[in-house]
Amino acid sequence: MKPTFRKRLYLTLEPTERGGLAEQIFEYVLISIIVLNIVAIIVQSVPSVYKVYHTFFYAFELFSVIFFTLEYVARVYACVENPKYRHPVKGRLKYMRSGMAVIDLMAFLPFYLTFLPIDLRFLRVFRLMALFRMFKITRYMQAMIIFKKVLHERREQLVLSFVFVIFILIIISFFMYYAEHEAQPDKFGSIPEAMWWGMATLTTIGYGDVVPITPLGKFLGGIFALAGVAILALPTGILSSGFFELLHKPGSKKHVCPHCGKEFHDSE
Repeated sequence: MKPTFRKRLYLTLEPTERGGLAEQIFEYVLISIIVLNIVAIIVQSVPSVYKVYHTFFYAFELFSVIFFTLEYVARVYACVENPKYRHPVKGRLKYMRSGMAVIDLMAFLPFYLTFLPIDLRFLRVFRLMALFRMFKITRYMQAMIIFKKVLHERREQLVLSFVFVIFILIIISFFMYYAEHEAQPDKFGSIPEAMWWGMATLTTIGYGDVVPITPLGKFLGGIFALAGVAILALPTGILSSGFFELLHKPGSKKHVCPHCGKEFHDSE
């Protein structure tokens, strides 16, 4: 049976390791446009370059917006070919709420918002949302797919480790507040203010705008600085072990075919 236009469109839009020539061409074109958009965002921030080539930047922005808009409409139209979004109305609404669909929407929505009568300060925020175009490329990067899977599998351990870090941060801020409050009321005026020093110390940044000056504060600061190295190693160890297990576990490289929704291994 010959596939319908919507089915062919869906197969072209969705990334797959078993895609044909049309899928590969669209993938390369989309990745190229995304990369060029990232380069354009960076380069046009240079005033001298933007002044000379502002017309070109605007034309490329207009082309990109039209391309991303048509791509988003096509994805919403064809998403019902996926078993997860089979219902013609509820399925499309469910797809539009998915993470990648939101990223696709944010890739071009700021351009249309610039035509609204809004404050220029909010307009700058909308322009920053154009960075969402960069995240569109994660749909085609196997490394990001693996990273997402590791985060999903180790989410409970990561949450626990970050809760532990916050718990230690509060303890550190509490002790440093009472050690330094009288000597530096402007820097350690409250426990929330002391948390800034605690975050800089735990992350080993050592930001110099807030430092302990009392003997007790220096002693505690040294201990907390050493403890910060070990504490922040917790989420790092969790992620690294997750990557190792995922990449070395036999039969772990499993993929989901966007065409039929079935799972398959690399060896198949």
